Amino acid sequence: MDCSYFDAGRCRSCSLMGQPYERQLADKQRHAEDLLRAHDGLDWLAPIGSREDGYRNKAKMVIGGTTAAPTIGILDADGHGINLEACGICSPGHRAAFPVIAAFITRAGLTPYDVPSRTGELKHLILTESPDGELMIRFVVRSTEPVGRIRKHLPWLLEQLPNARVVTANVLPEHKAVLEGEHEIVFTENETLPMRLGDVTMHLRPQSFFQTNTEIAEALYIEARDWVRGLAPDSAWDLYSGVGGFALHIADAAASVTGIETSVEAVASAELSRTDAALSRVRFESGDATAFALGAETAPDLVIVNPPRRGIGRELSGWLEASDVRHVLYSSCNASSLARDLEAMPSLRPVRGRVFDMFPQTTHFEVMVLLERV
Repeated sequence: MDCSYFDAGRCRSCSLMGQPYERQLADKQRHAEDLLRAHDGLDWLAPIGSREDGYRNKAKMVIGGTTAAPTIGILDADGHGINLEACGICSPGHRAAFPVIAAFITRAGLTPYDVPSRTGELKHLILTESPDGELMIRFVVRSTEPVGRIRKHLPWLLEQLPNARVVTANVLPEHKAVLEGEHEIVFTENETLPMRLGDVTMHLRPQSFFQTNTEIAEALYIEARDWVRGLAPDSAWDLYSGVGGFALHIADAAASVTGIETSVEAVASAELSRTDAALSRVRFESGDATAFALGAETAPDLVIVNPPRRGIGRELSGWLEASDVRHVLYSSCNASSLARDLEAMPSLRPVRGRVFDMFPQTTHFEVMVLLERV
């Protein structure tokens, strides 16, 4: 894949841009194998590759420029906006919506936030597209001051983008390097975006995390379902469960499934999906994964972990090592922290692994391994 923004030096976010995709995928597989080379008997399945372009279902863009001429993209070193409306890794739905949203910013009189002077209102645009082509549009603003204008001009936006299902304003008053704040104002009747992955539909709320690459996420969850069916556990925990991707997909493979997630919004999304699918054997709770495990009276047959980049850490690794959990399914977006966590669980031996290329054109990828107690 080639990118004019990368070639011109305007954006270097995709560090592998221009490299043959076959080499990217092979290098990621080699990197995962090197990090886990100490584990004898680990059977590596062929890596799952992605489309090279148009794969992102979520675009997290900085708004720059002026009200009359807004930019949707990133900021340069001086805090000035760089327009990336034709970004090739964003979905076609994103690229079609960006010009309309830029026109809406002008029509509604939304002033882009200027980082150097700390003035203005509109900070970010977070745009998510579902597999069915519906959009969730979130405007991240400094205060509620522009909310009235967004609401006033919303009918025009919905007329121009009839596939916009959810439109919100997220309030982020602090001047700091974060993407969104805690307060969300929903303007539309619909508050969730259905994300249909095969026979499972997850209902995504505005502040809920969802995997960036829909097609690879579906492949990941289906693979996990197949592996778990082969284990036939009586009970399973899905720690760091997010919106319930793993738990919902393995619902028919275990007698009971419990999902644990710190984000209240994500738990609400997961519960809605569980109710919609009438899955009585699945439940979700809001809480810390490590604290939940350490406070449990009994351990399940299977534990699924899908932690952030830092990994599960020594405390949870130590609990898993000392427990009588028979199998662990570990899905990681950082193979280095995965390798470190595995060192702390020598009684749980990796027996199967697979790389899922969630992030083409970058060095990042997802890797899933199945551990069994020795």
